[in-house]
Amino acid sequence: MLTGFKDFLLRGNIVDLAVAVVIGTAFTALVNAFAESFLTPLIGLVGGGGELGGTFSVNGQTFGWGAFTSQVITFVLTAAVVYFAVVLPMKAIIERRKRGEEAGPAEPTQVELLAEIRDLLRAQQGAGGGPLQDSAANP
Repeated sequence: MLTGFKDFLLRGNIVDLAVAVVIGTAFTALVNAFAESFLTPLIGLVGGGGELGGTFSVNGQTFGWGAFTSQVITFVLTAAVVYFAVVLPMKAIIERRKRGEEAGPAEPTQVELLAEIRDLLRAQQGAGGGPLQDSAANP
């Protein structure tokens, strides 16, 4: 089961990309909720508390440094999690495969390939109306 999961992770195709987008979207929502629920109020308290915490005004113009600081922290947290949870483990797996310590994705055997070819030929013959004799049943 774990070998199949490793093969899935290292195979590049559109399904993998779609899964990455879905997980990335969910993770972004999680980090944004954390920032809104904890970081922004904490920065507001550090910046003076209340409704105007994390802001300052110059000549009637209000600057929201608290919201920007919260987004910077959110970006750094997101980048750190992606790096340590995805990039480093993937890099380690690729290095192990290069050194030959871990086998690559399993290749199909000749018997599996021949069975697949036989099934495809049967399907084509069945669609065309002509019978196909099974070589295993009629040697």
